[in-house]
Amino acid sequence: MGTLLFAAAAWAVEDQLLAGAFSAARPGTSLPAGWTPLAAANIKGHTRYSLVDDNGITVLRAESQSGASGLSRSLRVDPGDLPWLRWRWNISNLIEAADLRSKAGDDFPARLYVMFDYPLEKLPFYERNKLRLARVLFDSQLPAATLCYVWDGKAPAGTIASSAYTGRVKVIVVESGSARVKQWVDVERNIARDFRAAFGEEAPTVRAIAVATDTDNTGTFATAHFGGISFNKHNLTLRPADPAARP
Repeated sequence: MGTLLFAAAAWAVEDQLLAGAFSAARPGTSLPAGWTPLAAANIKGHTRYSLVDDNGITVLRAESQSGASGLSRSLRVDPGDLPWLRWRWNISNLIEAADLRSKAGDDFPARLYVMFDYPLEKLPFYERNKLRLARVLFDSQLPAATLCYVWDGKAPAGTIASSAYTGRVKVIVVESGSARVKQWVDVERNIARDFRAAFGEEAPTVRAIAVATDTDNTGTFATAHFGGISFNKHNLTLRPADPAARP
């Protein structure tokens, strides 16, 4: 027993990067350590984030009323070393008017962004200049390649589509419909595989992640909770006793 416990602990240290350790924080504190607000300059209403207690475990709560913003964390992850991204989320409601293929419907109760350090010089001339303009107008840190995992109400799970705003953000539906609304759902994705499927090439280094709940386009309301987020060398569904399986 002692040997097995030691092996599991060593695996967790060497083969995992815990990116969102919300459970280590105290409920009521403003923002989790290492996370900063992420908002476009042209959006006035922002999502409210707070650390709250959920049956004895601290989780991140997002509440949005006709607004949009996220929380981001800068980090460096090699998808070749730690390809498995695992997180937990729980939404209180779907957004009925949402439609991932239109700007007017580009809202989701829960998103998780993975932003990659993709060289601007690799983009075609038109896309390169378009991104430069977007950085001037909206956000100077906009990445050139992003995976956006979402909980959608209509598109089937497994759908991969370009964002209604830019082809440099690929939306991947990992949960769809109302069957598990108000339930904690564990998600695990291989970001290296997803990047190849979405962009047709090998994944560069991850530079940041972000979580978000947004309702600005549909003018509606949504609430979500996020549990622990980690990058892993192995598929953790094979290791249910690992600490990262908890929020």
